[in-house]
Amino acid sequence: MGRINRLNYKIIIYIMGLLLLCNGLFMLLAVLLSWAYKDGVTIALLSASLVTMFLGVLFMFTTREHQKELNKREGYMVVTFGWVFMSLSGMLPYLFSEAIPTVTNAFFETMSGYTTTGASILNDIEAVPKGILFWRSLTHWIGGMGIIVLAIAILPLLGIGGMQLFSAEAPGPNTDKLHPRITDTAKRLWFIYVGYTAAETLLLKLAGMDFFDAINHALSTLSTGGFSTKNASVAYWNDNPIIQYIIILFMYLAGANFILSYFGFKGKVQKIIKDEEFKFYTFFVVIFSVIAACIIYFEADVSISSIDHPMVWGAGESAFRHALFQVLAVITTTGFVSADFTMWTPFLTILFFGLFFLGGSAGSTSGGIKVMRHLITIRNGILEFKRTLHPNAVLPVRYNTRAISKEIVFNILGFFILYFLSFIIGALFLGVIGMDFVTAIGGAATSLGNVGPGLGKLSPVNNFDILPDIGKWWCSFLMLIGRLELFTVLILLTPFFWRNR
Repeated sequence: MGRINRLNYKIIIYIMGLLLLCNGLFMLLAVLLSWAYKDGVTIALLSASLVTMFLGVLFMFTTREHQKELNKREGYMVVTFGWVFMSLSGMLPYLFSEAIPTVTNAFFETMSGYTTTGASILNDIEAVPKGILFWRSLTHWIGGMGIIVLAIAILPLLGIGGMQLFSAEAPGPNTDKLHPRITDTAKRLWFIYVGYTAAETLLLKLAGMDFFDAINHALSTLSTGGFSTKNASVAYWNDNPIIQYIIILFMYLAGANFILSYFGFKGKVQKIIKDEEFKFYTFFVVIFSVIAACIIYFEADVSISSIDHPMVWGAGESAFRHALFQVLAVITTTGFVSADFTMWTPFLTILFFGLFFLGGSAGSTSGGIKVMRHLITIRNGILEFKRTLHPNAVLPVRYNTRAISKEIVFNILGFFILYFLSFIIGALFLGVIGMDFVTAIGGAATSLGNVGPGLGKLSPVNNFDILPDIGKWWCSFLMLIGRLELFTVLILLTPFFWRNR
């Protein structure tokens, strides 16, 4: 075997500079909003933006003479370090404005933003300046479709191919593309993403939210993030069901494959109807919502568990709405809260904990394991019974009528093993640092799945500020590996990745 080419560190640093430059430019949006609302942090946000852009330009200038080739190893490094660098620069607005004065808390909030987890350490969100809250929501929006997908649309302009980045950013089994060129795929996805965000902002404004709340919740919804501008999250609008139904609609769209949205706009409805993952994703949302609604209606007191707001359309509607809202919020890993589901019944607490591991569709902005992986794993398990009875039969796993290669099946099985090992180790570590059993398993599951609310002391009405600093760094790591689907980050921790042969 020939030797693997040495890592091209210059192009890695160059792309880090490009990402920092983009991040600094996004910060200017928060600067403009802060200036418009005169919230007192405009200078702090501007300083953070200028520092970030300066570092970006410096990185790009010092490595401008680089080989414009990117192999797979370098792609994994760019994705992983890109998220870390974006988080390190993204915490500057918190530090400069002193909205979050400590590095640990600022990094946690920023990593939670970019990974679209939605876990927070803020105890009084409504006291935070509007410019900072907008930046907080914007980190969700940037991370939702993937900071690297954004770079893919720009890199070809610089003479750099982006396919290696896309495969590292989205290592799941779905290989569907909208266009043969990966750049055009990224552009189309971003066009849909922006369009949905604008549509939700408008609808929320018409439904009664003010513009600031509307745009922040739209940014959080489409990214399946969960940061809110209110201490009570979306439960603040429990007296306005229309607002919650609008958010429900866009959570559902954000948790589905964005490629299917493109097909829908093109009039190719049959492609949507025939997609097995979409059918099962919808089925799971419906069946779990019905189960939860029935239990809430007959056994739980929604008026108590809905965080201070009364029911306005009757008990039946309220039970259905809260059930549908929370099931979607957890399955899509958005993490918004309309009620504290841990206060309903023990059965529903366990049910929602199980949903932490479901995830939305591949090709969506949601985290978690993804519905497609569950389907393929279950089908392979069923076929194992048949293979036992008929050892000489050829029984391939099929998905959307196509046979799935053994390599993909093995990859998915390996992912499941690695995912649950990461969950167990994550929970054990939280237990070692003093968390009780329920809090430890809830914290590990919600961080790894990028869900947001957990269980125990990390329940929907609490936050992650109760964790010691080392716990916050650990959960930040779990968020990162969960968002990048394990392999992309963990492969960097293997010795063979760094060998030159």
